Amino acid sequence: MTTLRPFTCDDMYKFNNVNLDPLTETYGLSFYMRYLAHWPEYFQVAESPSGEIMGYIMGKAEGIGENWHGHVTALTVSPDFRRLGLAATLMNFLEDVSEKKRAYFVDLFVRVSNKVAINMYTNLGYIVYRTVLEYYSGDPDEDAYDMRKACSRDVNQKSVIPLTHPVRPEDVD
Repeated sequence: MTTLRPFTCDDMYKFNNVNLDPLTETYGLSFYMRYLAHWPEYFQVAESPSGEIMGYIMGKAEGIGENWHGHVTALTVSPDFRRLGLAATLMNFLEDVSEKKRAYFVDLFVRVSNKVAINMYTNLGYIVYRTVLEYYSGDPDEDAYDMRKACSRDVNQKSVIPLTHPVRPEDVD
């Protein structure tokens, strides 16, 4: 039985097996600590009965007015626990938190080459809102899709009307 629970500082010593995936963005400890301090309600772990971290989601609430939204900063599931629906469970959790915070939408960024993730997000109701050129650093840099899903507060679904042109990272608010 999988348990969802809040992320703790001790988890930073136990989640390396999850972060080893090449498509998972990893950050410095101070970055994780900032999220844990500012948005603890958005930072959850999926834990196995033996205490192994199966995956986690980390996000935040940001924006002003009709741009007030939940943001998925990182979602990852250990290769040993994929195809069990954990990513969808973690996404549903973050969407529920965003609904409680009266967000208009939830958004996330994903590499355009990550077809598996894009398909999963599409199946969860997300749309490609816009392309962000050269969002991910590398050789070469890679574009990202900004994917969105409207929350119930966005009655007219204005937040998910796709842009017709790509943007640069500095133009992302």
